[in-house]
Amino acid sequence: MKKLNKNQVYGFIAIAVLSLGVVGCKATSSVEKTEDKTVPEMFAGATKDTLNSGVISWKTYFKDAYLQSLIETALKNNQELNITMQEIEISKSEIKARNGEYLPFVGVGAGASVDKVARFTNIGAMEATTEIKPGKEMPEPLKDFKLGVYANWEIDIWKKLRNGKKAAVNRYLSSVEGKNFMVTNLVAEIANSYYELLALDNQLEIINQNIEIQSNALEIVKIQKDAARVTELAVKKFEAEVFKTKSLQFEVLQKIVETENRINFLVGRYPQHVDRSTGTFNDMVPNVVSAGIPSQLLSNRPDIRQAEFELAASKLDVKSAKARFYPSLGISAGIGYRAFDPGYLFKPESLLYSIAGDLMAPLINRNAIKASYNTANAKQIQAVYKYEQTILNSYIEVANQVSKISNLEKSYSLRTKQVEALTNSVSISNELFRSARADYMEVLLTQRDALESKFDLVDTKMQQLNAMVNIYRALGGGWN
Repeated sequence: MKKLNKNQVYGFIAIAVLSLGVVGCKATSSVEKTEDKTVPEMFAGATKDTLNSGVISWKTYFKDAYLQSLIETALKNNQELNITMQEIEISKSEIKARNGEYLPFVGVGAGASVDKVARFTNIGAMEATTEIKPGKEMPEPLKDFKLGVYANWEIDIWKKLRNGKKAAVNRYLSSVEGKNFMVTNLVAEIANSYYELLALDNQLEIINQNIEIQSNALEIVKIQKDAARVTELAVKKFEAEVFKTKSLQFEVLQKIVETENRINFLVGRYPQHVDRSTGTFNDMVPNVVSAGIPSQLLSNRPDIRQAEFELAASKLDVKSAKARFYPSLGISAGIGYRAFDPGYLFKPESLLYSIAGDLMAPLINRNAIKASYNTANAKQIQAVYKYEQTILNSYIEVANQVSKISNLEKSYSLRTKQVEALTNSVSISNELFRSARADYMEVLLTQRDALESKFDLVDTKMQQLNAMVNIYRALGGGWN
């Protein structure tokens, strides 16, 4: 057989590398979708102003000291938030794992063994006639001692491993933004529950006042019944109304307990009394909110930034998956000492070393790689849609709250006038009843309407405060 010269060997290697490269480059074509970040210039119903309430700290935005204390406790103790913090630690560990993949892996090894081979075998026969040095035969049984350093390294030619690390970094940043979005929602949920609790306290106070009014009216009806001016039917109707209002009192008390416990759960503690403001609820004035411009949502809202990092990670995943079609180059090396006697272990003759390179590319049955690539490509397109959906949802949320704040302000003004009119009508109906110019049903209906109108006024005020909270959340406030 004709012996190949050095140039021919190099030529065959070059052809092999080229062939592997051609095979690897036959990757499935990608269908990349570019995200659309365009948003309207301003929110409907709002002025075009860059002043944005979403960048204000929650400690500045919420001025109630009791509410501030609840939020601060929740940020320390809320279990769901603490679970999310551990997700961040998991993502951080993933970065370290990916970072180690494209760096050389170096290890140290040591070992000892003993081996006795059969005499009538090729190895046994060779060892029996082999001398270590003149006059000194190979020991039997044969011991083996070794100590060395070894290394393995995949050369990241196509940035497959580095892109994997970058994807892990983006997912870590995404998990941080996910935590920020959770904080935003947690702050808003506590604030909404707190204002609901104040509204229920106010409703309970209204009920107690109404019970007193109805009880006084019942005494008047009893006196008029004794004077034969009304019948027993009127007395029973007034009594029934008092009982109805008292039963409503216990319904509100139950709602107060449930709302307090919802807050206790959010702050991570067992049921207990929730300290809160005792001022007049209807005198509370919502903050004046500036919505800013829609493009600010891209930097203010944690969920948008979270979707953006997920999108960046998915694009890198596509690149990593595509790189699996290309040849991979691996290098392995080792150096150390090996001898059958510890006394010879560190002699120059006991030194051994090795170095090898491997170039491999998928050739047949690449279905698994194609499937992985197609999956990564589909997830990238999916991430684009999710990103665009998050932007659209955030814009709509802000637009809804801007409109709601305006409409609730007008509604509250009209309901205030309604309460004033019905409160006056209660006094008028009582006077007319005493002078026999109105029947007891008119008095009852007037009292019922007045109670409902006061409840509605409190509910509208609560909606105003909730809208103040919700637009703050929608603008991306609360996490900073």
